[in-house]
Amino acid sequence: MAIASAVWWDALVLNAIRSRLLPEVQRRSLEELTHDLDLTEGDARSKFSAFWTMLTLSSLIAGAGVLADSTATVIGAMIIAPLSTPIMGSALGLVKRDGTRAFRYVVIGALLVIGIGMLFAAFLPSSTDLLANSQISGRVSPGVFDLIAAISTGLAGAVALARKDVAAVLPGVAISISLVPPLVVVGICLGQGAVLLALGALMLFLSNLLALVLAGTFVFAFLGYATGDQGRARGSTRRVRLMLATLALAVATPLLISSAFSYYISQINVEASRTAEAWLSGTRGASVTSADLALPDYVIEVRTPGDLPSVEQLRQDLHGVLPAGLHVVVVTTVGDRVEVGEVP
Repeated sequence: MAIASAVWWDALVLNAIRSRLLPEVQRRSLEELTHDLDLTEGDARSKFSAFWTMLTLSSLIAGAGVLADSTATVIGAMIIAPLSTPIMGSALGLVKRDGTRAFRYVVIGALLVIGIGMLFAAFLPSSTDLLANSQISGRVSPGVFDLIAAISTGLAGAVALARKDVAAVLPGVAISISLVPPLVVVGICLGQGAVLLALGALMLFLSNLLALVLAGTFVFAFLGYATGDQGRARGSTRRVRLMLATLALAVATPLLISSAFSYYISQINVEASRTAEAWLSGTRGASVTSADLALPDYVIEVRTPGDLPSVEQLRQDLHGVLPAGLHVVVVTTVGDRVEVGEVP
């Protein structure tokens, strides 16, 4: 009796939360959601034509924006956001247990965008410093906060799709999640032979993809869009869920490591900057402008009106602040590059 009462109470609470989150008068039907998110539902030919056309144009806009280092242009490509349709369709398909056809369009679409990115790489000289481009450098080292933002965006997008009255927020959701731009960056980096940078951008896309699917699946299931058909495409759905779980672990692990490494670097940058400031304290008007890791060196940039103090003293002072063996370089505002040597 107590168990039955607890189950009844939990169901009552969940229904109350659902009604607050999605009032019945604003609820879109399962048929409406399926029509919007399933490319094979209804006039499939027109849907595919629009999807592939918009995806190609979005990729071209993103590629031009990345090479021009133009944030506004890249945002334009993000607003189009054609990949979000089959991704959220995959989330709905997992809830409905009616197969996983949408995933194939996500994969094929991603490969198309990467290919277009590789074509754009042909316009770049082989000596191009990719990390000097903010549109590239900002997408090759994702962290755990990118994953948190993507999950939040996925939750907002799924709720917006389920409600009739908040469709206006979908462009904002499209801007918040980055799908086509990182894939273009993958292609550009591969075309330039920068495999590690390409892997970083691919990691950003995969984390955003998984966040959208997992958040969408949670919201659609919570809002009661499951059809209850347990038999249809059960094996396919189970395989996809296993794949998602595996990819989630594979993506989350390096993101956590990357975030921890970024935090560690930020901490040693602070300490190295303080140490360098103390080293310059006897030189009037001198100051540290930046201290950061720029592999294979650790670079400390300083502003000084006169000669620098003994760099050997700085090398000794950095013992215990920077990892032993790290090569340190001091760069002055007039462009002089002073070799400090390896940290003892």
